[in-house]
Amino acid sequence: MRRFFLCLIYAFAFSIGVSAQDHSHNHDNHSHGHSHQGSSHNHSHDHSNHNHSHDHSGHNHNHDHSGHNHSHDHKHGAHGHDHHGHHAGCGIKHKEFNAGDLAIHHIADANVYSIGPLQLPLPCILYNKELGWKTFMSSKFGIGHHGDGHHAIDGYVLDGGSVKRVKAGQGFPMGELTVNGFNHTEDKEGKFLSQVCYDNKLYDLEPKSTADGGIFGGGITSFYDFSLTKNVVSMILVCFLLGWLFFYCAKQYRNRDGKAPTGVQNLMEVFVTFIRDEVAKPFLGHKWAKFFPFLLCIFFFIVGLNLFGQIPFFGGANATGNLAVTMVLALFAFIITNINGNAHYWKHQLFAPGTPWFVKPILIPVEILGLFIKPLTLMLRLFANITAGHMVIIIFVSFIFIFGKVGTNPAGAYGAAIGSTLLTMFMMAIELIVAFVQAFVFTILTASYIGAAVEEEHH
Repeated sequence: MRRFFLCLIYAFAFSIGVSAQDHSHNHDNHSHGHSHQGSSHNHSHDHSNHNHSHDHSGHNHNHDHSGHNHSHDHKHGAHGHDHHGHHAGCGIKHKEFNAGDLAIHHIADANVYSIGPLQLPLPCILYNKELGWKTFMSSKFGIGHHGDGHHAIDGYVLDGGSVKRVKAGQGFPMGELTVNGFNHTEDKEGKFLSQVCYDNKLYDLEPKSTADGGIFGGGITSFYDFSLTKNVVSMILVCFLLGWLFFYCAKQYRNRDGKAPTGVQNLMEVFVTFIRDEVAKPFLGHKWAKFFPFLLCIFFFIVGLNLFGQIPFFGGANATGNLAVTMVLALFAFIITNINGNAHYWKHQLFAPGTPWFVKPILIPVEILGLFIKPLTLMLRLFANITAGHMVIIIFVSFIFIFGKVGTNPAGAYGAAIGSTLLTMFMMAIELIVAFVQAFVFTILTASYIGAAVEEEHH
């Protein structure tokens, strides 16, 4: 039990380190709906021949409305939005509803944790060479709809729930400023570009900070983001729940020594016995006990994250649908497999004994590539299956808005709601099965790789 918890702690700590650096998500395409609660509205006013000068915290806004009648202009001074779909002074237009963009947004990692309509801020831990460390809560950005921030903090902004930084050399002022929305377009090379609107001007943003050097769609940035994101917080909660669960079961075994297990203890014993008898012993033989804690760690950690992400209206965490998390899990499997590999295993991988000499130039490179392809398939399989399930559920729900034409066709929305609810419930039932199946597949493949590495040579 002690070794199991050590394995769990190591995997969790390393996963957090990489996930905090690699928020594997793409906010560049999601559509923005905007909430204007609390904004002031001016209706049917003729401002002819009036000059309005307002001083808002150090900013002078001189508006000359002479000769104009703004009878249908619903101005949102705090947010810089109007009902014609433009942001003040920047010409940004709201995109129409897109189910794919919505799905990507909701499965993405973020610096905000959502519980139903609540937007709970998370700690932002940022570093760059010019300003050093910056630590504050994401609420300082003034979190709005879809995780867009209404404020910039020393050049940092919150775009779709993800912290980004304004590119240097554009004259963007430091300090805490009110921004007027975000624009997503393409640069000259065809790559997605995020921009922030401030003082009637668009400023280019750097991509999100990642630890992969841009391999997964991010980029090399001038800052590092070590923030506690939604996925990291989810992993912390799951680890606490798993820890409590196993300590409770251990206590039950001590208090009920010699008695049949009951309740949660009985449920957990079913899974532990199954992994021992159907995974560890068949693939690892007499060495199964050495690797059993690691296999249990892998199985329960993945199951816990999968099930936690399916709780409705509780953050919608997609940790195992994050390449950073699955990469760390696969990396642990890769390291443990190869550091325990015996001479027979390495001789087979590097020299392909028993094969004709003219086949070896082909077979040996394939065997060496196989060392890296195996963990890569582990990483991608888990990521793809969990991500796909989350996206399908969100797209089913989006049918309500598609057929209802975003509120303009109530009859279509009510009709689609029936079908969408049934499809979503069916898909959630499938996802419940997938949560266990994918954890089992990851565990049994890991056991098979380790078993091949420690297997003794047969004479």
